[in-house]
Amino acid sequence: MFYYLNGTITHMEANLAVVDCGGVGYACHTTMKTLAALKMGEKAKLFTYCNIKEDAFDVFGFVSQTELNCFKLLISISGVGPKAALSILSSSAPEDLALAVASGNEKALTIAPGIGKKLAQRILLELKDKLGKELGDLSGSADWGPVMSGGDSGGKLADITAALTVLGYAPNEINAALKGVDLENLSVEDAIKLVLKKSLK
Repeated sequence: MFYYLNGTITHMEANLAVVDCGGVGYACHTTMKTLAALKMGEKAKLFTYCNIKEDAFDVFGFVSQTELNCFKLLISISGVGPKAALSILSSSAPEDLALAVASGNEKALTIAPGIGKKLAQRILLELKDKLGKELGDLSGSADWGPVMSGGDSGGKLADITAALTVLGYAPNEINAALKGVDLENLSVEDAIKLVLKKSLK
């Protein structure tokens, strides 16, 4: 319903920020990382997700579209509600979540309050499966170009691509980002960090 809210921050508390837009205060549930980027009395833009139910109308807001993309991916997993998703993103930056998915690192998720080992394993498994299907459906697309044509497309390259997809990168952006990256001699983590330094987004 709302793509973003652009206004003045008038109130902040744990996992909540109020944005005043034209005299109306919108309560946005958010992460500790987004709160850390906000300042009372100053203008801010929060990219939003609206969760509408019979008895509730909750707005979730984030300082970046990347964080919003990760939030929406997390709540698409069975057993992961908005509260758990906020907990994970409060403890791990989007790029850390992407690396956790690529490497299967459940410990990176269990550091979040309320996230146990079984839920962390389910998140990693379902995200891997979800992204694997998306990449499989797109593997024949011209957008992927050399990204999916390499001999390692089922291994390291697929992990890197999945991680970048978690962060909201489109196929053509991933294709461009991986040009010139030494995939054979870099680890998945180092390759992703190198791509992020290119700041395509």
